[in-house]
Amino acid sequence: MKPNVPELGAALSTCRSALVSLVVVSGLLSVLYLTASFFMLVISDRILPSRSVPSLVGLVLLALMLYGFQAALEALRGRILTRISAVLDDCLSQRVFHVMVRNTLSGTAPGAGHLPLRDLDQIRGFLGSSAPAALCDLPWMPLYFGICFLFHPLIGLATVSGALLLVGITVIADRLTRGPSKIASEHGQRRSTITDAGCRNADVLIAMGMQDHFAGRWEDANQNYLLAQQRVADVAGSSSAVSKAARMALQSGVLAIGAYLVIYDKSSPGIIIASSILLGRALAPLDATIANWKGVIAAQQSWTRLTALLAKMPAAQHNGSLPVPMHLVKVEGLSVAPPGSTRLTVKDASFTVKAGQALAVTGPSGSGKSTLVRALVGILPAARGSIRLDTVPMTQWASTDLGRHIGYLPQEVSLFAGTVAQNIARFTPDATRAEIEAAARQAGVHDLIQRLPEGYDTELGEGGLGLSGGQRQRIGLARALYGSPFLLVLDEPNASLDGDGDTALTDAILGARARGGIVIVVAHRMSALAGVDLMLTMEAGEIQAFGPKDEVLRRIRRPAPSQPVPAQNDRAPARTAGQVPMRIVESA
Repeated sequence: MKPNVPELGAALSTCRSALVSLVVVSGLLSVLYLTASFFMLVISDRILPSRSVPSLVGLVLLALMLYGFQAALEALRGRILTRISAVLDDCLSQRVFHVMVRNTLSGTAPGAGHLPLRDLDQIRGFLGSSAPAALCDLPWMPLYFGICFLFHPLIGLATVSGALLLVGITVIADRLTRGPSKIASEHGQRRSTITDAGCRNADVLIAMGMQDHFAGRWEDANQNYLLAQQRVADVAGSSSAVSKAARMALQSGVLAIGAYLVIYDKSSPGIIIASSILLGRALAPLDATIANWKGVIAAQQSWTRLTALLAKMPAAQHNGSLPVPMHLVKVEGLSVAPPGSTRLTVKDASFTVKAGQALAVTGPSGSGKSTLVRALVGILPAARGSIRLDTVPMTQWASTDLGRHIGYLPQEVSLFAGTVAQNIARFTPDATRAEIEAAARQAGVHDLIQRLPEGYDTELGEGGLGLSGGQRQRIGLARALYGSPFLLVLDEPNASLDGDGDTALTDAILGARARGGIVIVVAHRMSALAGVDLMLTMEAGEIQAFGPKDEVLRRIRRPAPSQPVPAQNDRAPARTAGQVPMRIVESA
């Protein structure tokens, strides 16, 4: 794709030949639509006066042949539009999915997260509807106006005046509906946000009796949405009624003009019928456009939103020439802000972790630990500073390429609908059972999986439904270990683990170090520190200490000279001046 060319436009440009064919077919159809008018004109002015049956038969056969061509071209135009919509979807569907996922991480409300996909569906549905055919017919309206003027200037003037009247009605309807349509879309997004939140937190709503309160919020949003939709429907319905009445009045007016011309011998009787049919055909594209105007506006808004979003999030360029990271992870002056905020929650962090080392990141809640590790795996962009894998900045990696070298276990482990094996293998199509079992053994979860009803082929519900929190966490750890990634990032990996799970976690960390990987663990419990050799503590987004684990722990636990040493209890050391703040809970 050329730079500065909108991706939607570039996708349509791949259908250039189909678009040219669409224009040609529309032109031919515009000529064939004249068949009915000229058929009635010849019948009235030639066949009836001559009383020639052979001429009538020949005329009917010719008309039938032309109607057959018309039907074939109509079907062809519909197929062309359907294929164009399919090509557009094929070019953009995966791209839109990636943007939708990234857009959710940028602070977009959950209900609006699906909006890019809905916009693409709206555009594709519009291309497959009757509206584009009507728009393709609009440029050929002057042909009908010209023929009406050939019948008589008064008939031509009446036809043009009627067309201008319908255009005026359409413009007014557009101005009156554009604002309410936008408001309705916003209320619809808010309603979707509340719906998604209710579905995600159904257990909380039910357990604490919050359904009625939440339903009230949803009802308010729903009423606002329905009122906005009602305003749009009222304006659209009124404009449609006015345009329909105007069209019928115009049809009668043209018949009256034709009768007047016949009375004064300025036209033939056939002109009355032919001009009436021709008027209907001339105004048909306008009628169809007005009937589909709501869809036209919706498609235009979707096109604008999607174009802006795709431009805001350009496609990542795959760079297969980047070397496989093998030596270190280097963070230099890294500052990170959470999605949708300018407040930095990680400030000027700098440290280096080498192959075979494991780093524990500790600190009180809200100190920026999770933000730091989310930046390390490429979820959050750096406000300033850099993260390097060996000598390569992380920003040079495409997400798909980088993902092969990273294993990530988030605080809230979410598995996907599918088998246990598919979840561990990250849904890689060509994953082998040996690779899957190797990852499970590294996570110490192989025996647990074997005890499931169908082992690795056990089907899981969305979110890992059917498993306990500890089981989900251990399968999530196996997923992170799949493929032996160079960088393994674990955010509070033992939050739901029992004693056996803690042991398996330590073995997994030691195993990753032994093969030359790097492990970074966010820890709140001492048991998570068993397999690490480095430690980093944070407070208020800043690094307070970094170095060998034992050295940092001694610094944390060293009491101030003016205070007595706590007796019989080292689980909650007092914080003193110059001491690094730390909150670690030892496992029982």
